[in-house]
Amino acid sequence: MTTATAPSATVPAADAAHVVLSVGGMTCAACSSRVQRTLGKTPGVLDANVNLMMANATIAFDPAVTSPDALIDIVRRTGYDAELPEPAQSAIEAQEEREAEQEADYRALRTKAIASGVAGAVAMILSMPLMAGPEHAHADASSVPDPFMQWAMQSMTPALERMAPWLYAIPHAAITWGLLALTLVTMLWAGRHFYTRAWSAFTHRAADMNTLVAVGTGAAFLYSLLATVTPQLFLAAGILPDVYYEAVIIIIAFILTGNAFEARAKQRTSTALRALAQLQPKTARVERDGVEQDVDVEAVRRGDVVIVRPGERVPVDGEVLSGTSAVDESMLTGESMPVAKQAGDRVIGGTINGAGAFRLRATTLGRDSVLAQLVQLMRDAQGSRAPMQALADRISAIFVPVVLSLAIATFATWFVAVHASGSPAGEAAMRGFATAVSVLIIACPCAMGLAVPTAVMVATGRGAEMGVLIKGGEALQRAGEVTTVVVDKTGTVTEGRPTVTDLVRAPETPLDEEVLLRLVASLERSSEHPLAAAIVRHAESRGLALAPIEAFESDTGRGVHGVVDGRGVLVGNAALLREWSVSTAPLDAAASGLAAQGKTAMFVAVDGALAGVLAVADPIRDTSREAIRRLRALGLDVVMLTGDNEATAQAVAGAAGIDRVVAGVLPEGKVAEVERLQREGRVVAMVGDGVNDAPALARADVGIAIGTGTDIAVEAADLALMRGDLLGVVDAISLSRRTMRTMRQNLFWAFGYNTLGIPIAAGVLFPFTGLLLSPMLASAAMAFSSVSVVSNSLRLRGVPSAH
Repeated sequence: MTTATAPSATVPAADAAHVVLSVGGMTCAACSSRVQRTLGKTPGVLDANVNLMMANATIAFDPAVTSPDALIDIVRRTGYDAELPEPAQSAIEAQEEREAEQEADYRALRTKAIASGVAGAVAMILSMPLMAGPEHAHADASSVPDPFMQWAMQSMTPALERMAPWLYAIPHAAITWGLLALTLVTMLWAGRHFYTRAWSAFTHRAADMNTLVAVGTGAAFLYSLLATVTPQLFLAAGILPDVYYEAVIIIIAFILTGNAFEARAKQRTSTALRALAQLQPKTARVERDGVEQDVDVEAVRRGDVVIVRPGERVPVDGEVLSGTSAVDESMLTGESMPVAKQAGDRVIGGTINGAGAFRLRATTLGRDSVLAQLVQLMRDAQGSRAPMQALADRISAIFVPVVLSLAIATFATWFVAVHASGSPAGEAAMRGFATAVSVLIIACPCAMGLAVPTAVMVATGRGAEMGVLIKGGEALQRAGEVTTVVVDKTGTVTEGRPTVTDLVRAPETPLDEEVLLRLVASLERSSEHPLAAAIVRHAESRGLALAPIEAFESDTGRGVHGVVDGRGVLVGNAALLREWSVSTAPLDAAASGLAAQGKTAMFVAVDGALAGVLAVADPIRDTSREAIRRLRALGLDVVMLTGDNEATAQAVAGAAGIDRVVAGVLPEGKVAEVERLQREGRVVAMVGDGVNDAPALARADVGIAIGTGTDIAVEAADLALMRGDLLGVVDAISLSRRTMRTMRQNLFWAFGYNTLGIPIAAGVLFPFTGLLLSPMLASAAMAFSSVSVVSNSLRLRGVPSAH
């Protein structure tokens, strides 16, 4: 992330305060770069991140040195508006407010673009009689400062003379004064912000995109104004008093049109964020004092009983008190299968209830709700910077001054060259003037400012749709550079919860499988061992009614025994059964086979006779093998770390398709393995459950936490997977690689456009082709260069998911 460090940067991060300021008036990369440089030089500022797309500044500062009010004053003195967000405003409310502001900005730009476009068309038609006058009859292409306008007007003049002959009867002076009035209205209304912002930048000894537009159109207007008011001065100097009002209006119209398209495209970059913010219902049905009533969701209090009817969205986070249903949690996990809910289960606000009805007790509300935290996490991610942005920032800082210098050099070069060829000084000045204006207008710092942030915004939104929460631009970029993926076994490759996998009956036992399982589960219900809980869950899932026990005793490390339904039941290892004089020989081979598969085998004896062997294991997830295959197809090495024994680890790794295993490691051993891989020059992603694996997640280049959709704010991780499987890692890395490719394409286009466009506008092709770029065509190219960058970023919305 691009940061600016102040002298007080030695303050511990834990003691730093953070604030997000809304910054108004930024229009290009030069703007955001200037605000960031200014904040970075401010005493007490530890880190400053200014985002053009989000129109905000995220600042870490030493509260002993500076304050939010002082920072607001710093930004305002730079020439931009700044304010703190509403203190009680949740992330959802802030996003809704931002959406409304974006829509208002777009509508205003669209209205101004349409109006100025109409005015430009009128101005072009009114200018045709001026360009068709006898004084222009013998002008050749090399003597016309704007070849595009000359071609357009001369090609359309015959048709216009036939359709509106009265137009050519109007005195030229009247047309000129009419064009002056129309241009003034357009500049003062539609284009006013270009000039006010350029003046603000000038008063703060800075320059930005508005400076280029204002200087270019302002110079053309001032020249035309002098030609209108004092034409005799031009004639005395041997210069035709031509006016360029139509060029001024059309340039403004083209730039506003491009800005309107850009504003609409920017809105589309936050589609996923907008969809999240719109998930929360506006009202909730609450039961108070035995009466049901509909209230605004903001009025729901912690502990309120909320009624959720079939087909409704769950209004708030809560715990189910009564009733059963299936809830669609796809907005959290991306998983389309509804999740069954019953008393005691947690439900999340914004999810969709199925056919059942239930009552819940409200728990987390407002900014503490899961939905609000999701929106805030995405807003933070979209407001962050990717390291690749640093190059654009450095160039943007000097871009406008360099372009202004090039425009001056262009004017001087053309004036000298044309005058030296024998042309009058007036004609040389006009040619130099037109090409200088083209240079000013075609230069576009906007595309450079949008190249990386738009890709980050679209990618983080698409990631959320796929169940991948990316915590910032730096994590997004780093994930694309990963070469080795290290995965934890338990809860990552495997389900993380022991499950009964096999029940093998002894050859001579008269008991069927259900009777045997019922006896074992009834006995194990009194045990506190994790494997016992797995056996009880398995029996209950099969609908077996467990029997009360008459006696129970645990033999630590070996098993349990007791009496169930009057029958002696013994469950444990071979040593325990031998102690009770029960031979395990008939099932030893089966038990060895199960152990070789990484399963824990337990012998069962009933009434002193061997009855069977039960196997419990943590099975691998259904998607793990496919995920590992896809990771390897991406050219990634996969390593599995586990604290489990070597045999179990190898069995799980073999089933998942993992070749390299490091077993028997504690948390510090996992960190050591990550560090060893990094010393080998690898970029390491660590995938774990975010709890026991936190040290390794923090040490890895990219930490990826697997959650369940609600436990998403894992501090140690850079990415959080809302689905509980490894296919999310495939999605994250694939999305990151596509995003990096898009960023490079955007930057290539932004730099390439300016590198080629500015010399062409300056006339480098004229000696070879005789062609010059009209200022109006230059404005069209500038207006749509940034639109192309945003449109390219929007293609990331189509990145396919591995699920």
